[in-house]
Amino acid sequence: MKIGMVGLGRMGANMAERLRRHGHEVVGYDVSSDLADVTSLAELVAALDRPPRRVVWLMVPAGDATHATIQQLADLLDTGDLVVDGGNANYRDSQRHADQLAGRGIAFVDAGVSGGMWGLEAGYSIMAGGEEADIAHLRPVMDALVADGGFAHVGPTSAGHYVKMVHNGVEYALMQAYGEGYELLAASELPIDVPATLQVWRHGSVVRSWLLDLLADAVAADPELSGVRGYAEDSGEGRWAVQTAVDLVVPAPTIAGALFARFASRQDDSPTMKAVAVLRDRFGGHGVRS
Repeated sequence: MKIGMVGLGRMGANMAERLRRHGHEVVGYDVSSDLADVTSLAELVAALDRPPRRVVWLMVPAGDATHATIQQLADLLDTGDLVVDGGNANYRDSQRHADQLAGRGIAFVDAGVSGGMWGLEAGYSIMAGGEEADIAHLRPVMDALVADGGFAHVGPTSAGHYVKMVHNGVEYALMQAYGEGYELLAASELPIDVPATLQVWRHGSVVRSWLLDLLADAVAADPELSGVRGYAEDSGEGRWAVQTAVDLVVPAPTIAGALFARFASRQDDSPTMKAVAVLRDRFGGHGVRS
């Protein structure tokens, strides 16, 4: 299949390369990458085959960049063409994009993609939302991209990004749990071999996972993680997951706690803990550190 790939960052470029390795023809476009094959969206659309339909896959940042790209494609594509949004868009935005494109007769599939920079070699996990016929048309592309068993059509339009949002919320919680476990091991008064502990957890333990593999490898190389600052960004999906949990009255304290822990990591001198210290001193005379 011939497919247009818009966005050639770490994920998009690797996905384009994996598709090419599996015999697909990819026309790539990016506003700033020297990997681009064309210099504009219009040129990309013109380079794609029609009939039966053009397929354009987006791997661009959520929000304004995705909105602008969808708007341009709505004006460039024709009835029957297909847009796939593989970025981490908010599922509510995806529904609006689907409705916008449907008004022009253009199909839309939202594809939550997981696998990071390892996906090029190991394959990705893709959770897709959309119409059955559009998913069927994309199956050769999906089969090339995913790891064995790594594709699911999870529901109608916007379901793919909803599932990916929940996936990333779970990811936040798992990383937080591993981080807290690492700190408890490192803080013990016992002479615990932390790298050996993490390594043995990888084999037969109920907490084994790919994330644990990554942490164990990092700690083996630098047991104190001395080259890393304890500061963690969030890319949006964790916030959306927590807000959605509030909207649906679903208790999600672990995911929420993991999100708030990332916020706390950005404070060199926490105003909250200043207030806690003052209160402890005022009611109990515990003293404060200046």
